[in-house]
Amino acid sequence: MTRLTLEQVTDFGDFTKGKDLTEFFKRAYSNISSQNCLSDVRLSPDGRHIHVIVRQPKSGLMTYDKYQRAHLMQCQKHVDLVLTRNVPIVDVIYIPQSKPDDAASVLGVIFENGKVEFWKFLECRSGWHLLQTVDLCNSPRAKVVSVSLCQNFIIWCEERPPSENSNSVCSNFRFCICKKTVDVNEGGVSLGNVNIALHNNPRYTTVSSGDLVYLLPDMRENSSVGVSKVFLVWSPERDTFNVQSACSVTVMKSSSKESDFKRLVTDFIGLLSTINPPDICGFSPTECGDLLLLLSTGWVCIMKRDGCLRNIYKLPDNCLSASGTQNSLNIYNEILALTIGRTLFLIDTKCGLELERISLKTEGLLFVNSLDSHSPQMLSETGLFVVTQIQKPSPTHSEDSSALLVQAVFEEACKYYQQRSLSSTQLTVEKLKKGGMFQAPISLAAILRDFLSNQKTKTGEKHSSGQERLMSSLESELRSLVLLEDIKTSMVKASEKDLENYCETLVQQEICRLLGGELDRENLQYLNSIFQLFPTYSWHAMQAVLHLRCNGEGSLSSKAPAELWKIILSPVQPTANFAHCNGQQKHTTMNLPVFELLCHSIFKFQPSWLPRFLELAQQQTGMSSSSSWSYGVKESSESLPLYKRALTVLPCKGSYQHLEVELLLCSERPKAIMQALRILIEQSQWERVTQVAEKFCRKSPLLNKEIFNALLCEVSQHRDLDPYLDLLWTLCPEDMTVTSILNIVLKNLPDSAQNLGPFEAHGSQVTIGLLKPLLRKVLQRETKPSHRYADILQSPTIPPLTPPRQPKGLYRDAEHQETKQRTSS
Repeated sequence: MTRLTLEQVTDFGDFTKGKDLTEFFKRAYSNISSQNCLSDVRLSPDGRHIHVIVRQPKSGLMTYDKYQRAHLMQCQKHVDLVLTRNVPIVDVIYIPQSKPDDAASVLGVIFENGKVEFWKFLECRSGWHLLQTVDLCNSPRAKVVSVSLCQNFIIWCEERPPSENSNSVCSNFRFCICKKTVDVNEGGVSLGNVNIALHNNPRYTTVSSGDLVYLLPDMRENSSVGVSKVFLVWSPERDTFNVQSACSVTVMKSSSKESDFKRLVTDFIGLLSTINPPDICGFSPTECGDLLLLLSTGWVCIMKRDGCLRNIYKLPDNCLSASGTQNSLNIYNEILALTIGRTLFLIDTKCGLELERISLKTEGLLFVNSLDSHSPQMLSETGLFVVTQIQKPSPTHSEDSSALLVQAVFEEACKYYQQRSLSSTQLTVEKLKKGGMFQAPISLAAILRDFLSNQKTKTGEKHSSGQERLMSSLESELRSLVLLEDIKTSMVKASEKDLENYCETLVQQEICRLLGGELDRENLQYLNSIFQLFPTYSWHAMQAVLHLRCNGEGSLSSKAPAELWKIILSPVQPTANFAHCNGQQKHTTMNLPVFELLCHSIFKFQPSWLPRFLELAQQQTGMSSSSSWSYGVKESSESLPLYKRALTVLPCKGSYQHLEVELLLCSERPKAIMQALRILIEQSQWERVTQVAEKFCRKSPLLNKEIFNALLCEVSQHRDLDPYLDLLWTLCPEDMTVTSILNIVLKNLPDSAQNLGPFEAHGSQVTIGLLKPLLRKVLQRETKPSHRYADILQSPTIPPLTPPRQPKGLYRDAEHQETKQRTSS
């Protein structure tokens, strides 16, 4: 089995002045800001030159170079890159040669005042040589704030000096986007004329990706109209702009050749107040014109050149806030490499699967080497590293492994027999070996010796059929036992670099061993201590043991056997103590049951998985939706439903009510569903309330009636549910009558004393007009409609026709004749 790991580049040692990379960074870090130091580090496309932009206390550029031929560095004096001016540096860019035969690129150093110095590294002449100095901007008062290279264009954002009559709002739009053609030939560097592509725009960071340029808003500049919520995608060849946002999957405005920013955003200026996109915490261009984005929500997305935003991977919750702002990301072939603080994530971009998570000693900067663009490479202050594929370390059998295992067997047997012995005499290994009454550890020791001797020789005498059956039945347990002891031995002898890998493997083996057998109180305490001492390793081990996988739709899957789930979902131990908090039971003992232990780990590292894990656990218990509709069942601490056990991991402060609602709904129990519905009603999430009501009203008639009554009470008290009344009336139970509906409405009407004025301020009272569709529906459903309520629904403008009248005498004569006829018949 292979795994991805970081390996230091050892052939990157022939540098300027014979100094190593660590000394260079120590000297460089003493001159740059320590808060976000790697943002001022640049690497050449071929990885031979490292540049550090020094901004304080004195601006400058520190360069670290690698010679391909080491003897030139030793025989000749190295020529440093020494700038000719003391002006703040904006950035450095590498301009490729027009002739592909000449591999040496030209370095352009762009200064804030618009000057550009072009340098070239000549190994035959031992260092850097200044080619020429040119002006990038036309105006001597212009100020360059960002720059990038897109094909044969130099793109930069330029700040124009504010006019005397401009206010604070106009001063935010005093920037412009410019471009100028650049060409490198034998005579030097030639630049074209300045072309202003966009003016009156806010401050932008220019990011080149393929043939496109992304203009990302600078978060340090606050705009009064909120234009920082969107960013622009510009094609320098066609001079067209697209307006996009990090919260939408469609282009807000496409293919516009407008050169005035204010006119460009006029069409959707009203839309800016309705969207709230996440902040962009990191970005990286790709070769095909796409842009990688790290958003403040924790999602790593890729913005396609056609405007589609595709999610790739979701970071663990609170990962960005805990690791600070230092991050870098890049795509290498189909692998996404992402550094957050001192953690390196390797993600498969096709399915979003996390391939590896590597802890770093210091922060790292990912870069793409043009000579090897398929391998993730990282620069840190300790050196250069490349991600390689290696074989997982397999423990080797030492000569004394047999003796160690036999000793471990007898020590475990001593512990086992001492617990069950009525004598106060202390048992020792020597007593067990000499005494004839303890045959079990002696037999097991003999089996281990035989197993290890057969493993070493791989061939041996053929045993009897009985011994063969015994060895085959015990082979898996023996292998795991030998592997566990070898890992412990390897950890004692391992270096600091390999210790972390062995520790993670050992934690996984121990958790797998504990969950593979019957858990008593002592083993449960041991399992709790593992999760407490090694939370990160336990989280990874839990995913490996349960084979947890999260698909693109957000649901979890597990390939763990049913026996393992039976141990995990075992009832709460009666020895555990409980304390109530917000109606939920909390464990007060340190020894949590296995299910609660796993829920704690999920809540700590991936809280969004908790409801999905509860669904997965309920599927394993064989609970169907039909068997969960039970009322009045008494619950004890030994028979708590899984959703209540999962709720115990949530804090009491109520900051995770969204998780509480999801857990209650996942349980599919009537009481829990009504509790979740009340929480949503308290939060006035009416759209979510109607979704829950529509989903669960179909499950049970009793639950349907409770949900409808609760919502009808809310309709009686306010008008917030008016947009959803048509949906609510469809949920009316079959046994509801007009009388019961009117009784519920009348009982829950708000107090009229609260309305001091003759007219309602916001129209909060329910009206007959609102209830008319519901009452009409209920009346139509009844077999004998009540005429008492018909006048409420029907108010005819024309009175009904009167029946024909007859004189009283004629009517009595006709009635008398009819009575005679009946009597005679």
